[in-house]
Amino acid sequence: MQLPPQQHTPSAWYGSVLQDQPQQWTLTLSAAQVLELAAAADACLLQSDDVGKIDKANFHLPNLALKLEEVRTALLSGLGFMLIKGIDKEQFSTLQLAAMFYGFGAHLGNARMQNAQGHILGHVRDLNLRSDDPKVRIYQTSERQTFHTDSADVVALLCLNKAKSGGESLLVSAVTVFNEMSQHYPQLLTCLLDPIATDRRGEVPPGMPPYFSIPVFTWYQQQLNVIYQRQYIDSAQRFAGAFKLTARHIEALDKFDQLCNDPMLNLRMQLQPGDMQFVYNHSLLHDRTSFEDYQQPQQRRHLLRLWLSMPGDRELPEVYAQRFESVSIGERGGMNLPAVKPTAPLQVD
Repeated sequence: MQLPPQQHTPSAWYGSVLQDQPQQWTLTLSAAQVLELAAAADACLLQSDDVGKIDKANFHLPNLALKLEEVRTALLSGLGFMLIKGIDKEQFSTLQLAAMFYGFGAHLGNARMQNAQGHILGHVRDLNLRSDDPKVRIYQTSERQTFHTDSADVVALLCLNKAKSGGESLLVSAVTVFNEMSQHYPQLLTCLLDPIATDRRGEVPPGMPPYFSIPVFTWYQQQLNVIYQRQYIDSAQRFAGAFKLTARHIEALDKFDQLCNDPMLNLRMQLQPGDMQFVYNHSLLHDRTSFEDYQQPQQRRHLLRLWLSMPGDRELPEVYAQRFESVSIGERGGMNLPAVKPTAPLQVD
């Protein structure tokens, strides 16, 4: 099998280089820009306290237009991520913060449902669950997540509370991992072009198998794409119809993981309350370290999450429809359940 060519794009970065260049991937909003964001949120909340009713048309950000375009460009054709700072969490209610986050995201893409409950505003918290339960998704635990992609073009987080210790965010360029494997381990890399099965963890669309079969790397219309979640790949092996991993496949997956975890490749940051992070899933993988939380419920680690489908984004191969429900630009990703109404809850038990 002929491998795609090595990629020399802005998204092929090394974390050890970017770690000392935060100005390349950090946007700090001015006080005036935060006020504009808050004013747009308040205007929408006067009409309805349902954050899910916010959209680009009713969330007015005329003076932030250039900054929004800067974020969009960074995601789709730049480094593939952006950290946004400047919001003082203590100045706003949780409802205001959720509206500010959702409205900012609405100017970049269309929110997608993240689970079978129809949540378009997700909550990332430790629910005292364990990932060895095949119906538990790892973000619901305090465990190390490992490097993975989410099932949308972009995943965004807003930090409300950070953990007592740990819970750092890690990013790595899948493009750099690909280049490293292409140069040093080409035979292993070919295994990652096979239709690897990934467990849906109990959230199965009607008529679909309990897993999807998409290569870790795909090459389509001169673009390299990645989709990956190692624990779910491993747990998919329990299904009779799943593509069976050989020893060579396991070696390739192990090498992929090893490269992702190489401190020369990955970038580490700690999200502070009020920080927003936007990550492009087709060229980057993200991770979170394990953490120790506070005992008091109001202090426990809590992040809000958006999955966005980006208008004007790249084309994806048809095989992605297994996971993204559709490959239509601006309408793909997340879960598409006709009987489930999208909802943006502020609290989730």
